[in-house]
Amino acid sequence: MNRMKGIGMIVSGAMLWGATGPMMEWLLAEKPIEVAPFIVIRLLIAGAALLFMLNRQGKRVTLVWRQKAWARQLVIFGVVGMLGVQFTFLKTIEASNAVIATLLQFLAPIFVIAFVTYSQRKWPPVYQMLGILVTLGGLVLLLTNGSLASLQVSNAALAWGVTLGFTFAFYTLFPARLMHEFGVIQTVAWAMVIGGTVLLVAQPLAVVRTFPKLLDPTVLIMMMLIIVFATAGFILLLGSTKFISPVETSVLSSFEPLTAMIVSMFWFGQILAKWQLGGALIMLVGVIWLSVAGSKASKVEAEPPKVA
Repeated sequence: MNRMKGIGMIVSGAMLWGATGPMMEWLLAEKPIEVAPFIVIRLLIAGAALLFMLNRQGKRVTLVWRQKAWARQLVIFGVVGMLGVQFTFLKTIEASNAVIATLLQFLAPIFVIAFVTYSQRKWPPVYQMLGILVTLGGLVLLLTNGSLASLQVSNAALAWGVTLGFTFAFYTLFPARLMHEFGVIQTVAWAMVIGGTVLLVAQPLAVVRTFPKLLDPTVLIMMMLIIVFATAGFILLLGSTKFISPVETSVLSSFEPLTAMIVSMFWFGQILAKWQLGGALIMLVGVIWLSVAGSKASKVEAEPPKVA
C-alpha cells in the first residue's frame, strides 16, 4: 500500500514539474527575465510561504538550526540540491528548450546507480546495467537525431544538462535523513530559502532589474502558477522517497518529459525530429525497465527463504 502511495506521489509530482518546464520556457522567451532573479523570487516566496504555514501549525521550524550537523546538511542540500536543480534546469531550458531539459534530467538515475555502486563497493545488477545502456543509447539518438556528425543541441545545453542530471540525483539521495528527522515540507522549505538567499547575495543587481517586469499581470500570474506547481512537485517528489527506493523515484519521473512534450507540442508546436523522438522513447523504455525490474528484484529479496 505504501509503495503504491509513493508511486502516486512521484507520478503526480513529475507531471506538475513537467508542466512547469514549458511555462518557464515561455516566460524566459516572451517576457525576457534573467534566470537568477527568477529563481530567487520563486524560491524565497515558496520557501517563506511553506515555513509560515508550518509555523502556524505549531511546528518548531527553527529546531534544525540548533545542531550544527543538521544545519550543515541543510545548507549543503539547499545550495547543491535545491539551488543546483533549479539553476541548471533553467539554464538548460535557456540553452535549448523545456523538452530537451527534462529529458537530459534523465541522466539522474545513472548518477544514482553510480553512487550506490561506489558506496556499496560492488557492481550493479544486470538489469541496472541494461537499463543504463538503453537509456544512454536513447540519449545519443536524442542528441544527434541519428547522425553522429553533428549534435542537435548546443554544447552549452549538453553541459548544463549533464550537470542537471547530477544535481537531480543529489537532490534525490542527499536529504533522506533530513526528511526523516524534520519532515519533507520543512526540509524543502528551508532548502528553498537557503538556495534563494545564496543566489540573491551572489547576484543582487539582477534581482533589482527584474522587479519592474513583475508589474506585468501576465508575468505575475505565470510566476505564481510556476511557484505553486513546482513547490507541490518538489514536495511530492521528496515525499515519495519515504515509500519507494531512490532509483525508482528517479526513473518514475518519466512522466515529467512526457508531460513537457505534450504541453510543448500543443503550446509551442514543438515536435522532436524522427530519430530524436525515437531516442526519447528509448530513454523512457530504459528508465521504466529499471523501475519494473527493480520492483521485481525487491520482491524477491523480501521473500523469506523456503524451508525444505
